[in-house]
Amino acid sequence: YENCFDNVKVSTNAWDTNLVKVNPVSFRLNDYFDRVFVAINWNAGGGGAFAVIPHKNVGKISDGIPLYRGHTAPVLDTDFATFNDYVIASGSEDSKVMIWNIPEELGEPESPDIEPVAKLNGHGRKVGHVLFHPVADNVLASSSADLTVKLWDIEKGQEKQALQGFLDFIQSISWNYNGSLLATTCRDKKLRIFDIRSGNVVQEASSHQGIKGSRVAWLGDTDRILTTGFSKMSDRQLYLWDSANLDKPLKNIMVDTSSGVLMPFYDSDLKILDGNIRYYEFENDELFFLAEYKSSGPQRGMSFMPKRGINVTECEIARAYKVSSNTIEPISFVVPRKSDAFQSDLFPPTLSGEPALSADEFFAGKDAKPKTVSLENGFQAKEKKEFVSAAPKEEENGLPTPKTEKEYQDAYHQLRQENEDLRNQLAQRDVAIRALTVQLEQLKTGSS
Repeated sequence: YENCFDNVKVSTNAWDTNLVKVNPVSFRLNDYFDRVFVAINWNAGGGGAFAVIPHKNVGKISDGIPLYRGHTAPVLDTDFATFNDYVIASGSEDSKVMIWNIPEELGEPESPDIEPVAKLNGHGRKVGHVLFHPVADNVLASSSADLTVKLWDIEKGQEKQALQGFLDFIQSISWNYNGSLLATTCRDKKLRIFDIRSGNVVQEASSHQGIKGSRVAWLGDTDRILTTGFSKMSDRQLYLWDSANLDKPLKNIMVDTSSGVLMPFYDSDLKILDGNIRYYEFENDELFFLAEYKSSGPQRGMSFMPKRGINVTECEIARAYKVSSNTIEPISFVVPRKSDAFQSDLFPPTLSGEPALSADEFFAGKDAKPKTVSLENGFQAKEKKEFVSAAPKEEENGLPTPKTEKEYQDAYHQLRQENEDLRNQLAQRDVAIRALTVQLEQLKTGSS
């Protein structure tokens, strides 16, 4: 528990997301824990909020931690930008997607809350998932209870594409290796693959038939997809699919009869699939069970650190961040080696954090593979780049923006009172209109 975050006010919202995201801001061989950001959906009154916690704040989190406020309803999902470690997106029940700059120094307790730099309006109902593109800079996907997935150029603040055809809530989304296709699972029990540029469904299949949550993960640079879900008898399942032919799964594995939703994470470098937390090796369309991690406490959510943020000198091949009721616990997976030399078999070139395409190039139809980097000499991130969005500003309503929970509560009660006053005014006008209507009818009757 040395590197745990305690006293975390984890959101109590029941929407099916991972609750937590993590990224490395910079990395040096002897400094792999120092510059880590952990984002967590926060249980805050008077609107929606999330927190971004630097690893230097491990231990008990202050009640006065600065929060990312701006949403008027609970935050359901967050995602760090793939190519800018100081940018994060959020989706909320208020139907908005917001983009935020993370201060280089996150401030001490009682610092002012952080304001969004862009608000993306377009969804008609709650936004359940946000996911940045793996290759193109400033491209974001968001899924909503309005039964659409929207693609955004966040720098311009523009909606570029809307994917439709869902018959129920979207439960999970996953990009393929170059981001030209998007796989989705849905509560209508369908697995769908979309061509991003055309917006068309190119493959569709009946998937897990249970009523609980289903997830999808694209298996790296292969054409294989893995889904997790439940059978009609509530058995937890893994399905392996050929993305070019979804007639039936290539493999169907019954995991167990537990009730928790399986969260699939795929390590494309080592071809290892992690889930809740069992790990499998993927080879020749087979999933070979390797081992599992067990703990006494249940998990509410989980996120894995990108490979450029792990400790190669200790042969750490993966690090997960597990969320329980009020803690976030890092779980390190290490392969013991006697040699101090760089282990190239454990650490092949990995995703670099540098974009291969701009948003304009991607939406113009250009494809590219992600850029990779060797971790042999450690990884040093580039200097912070301030994100600026050209998204149109929302018109101010003349009211000051609340900064604290008390201000949010005061603003809520003020708006509620104003709403009640308007209702009363409308009711009085309705009465006056009815009275005038009666008088008019009487005058007509008298004149006839």
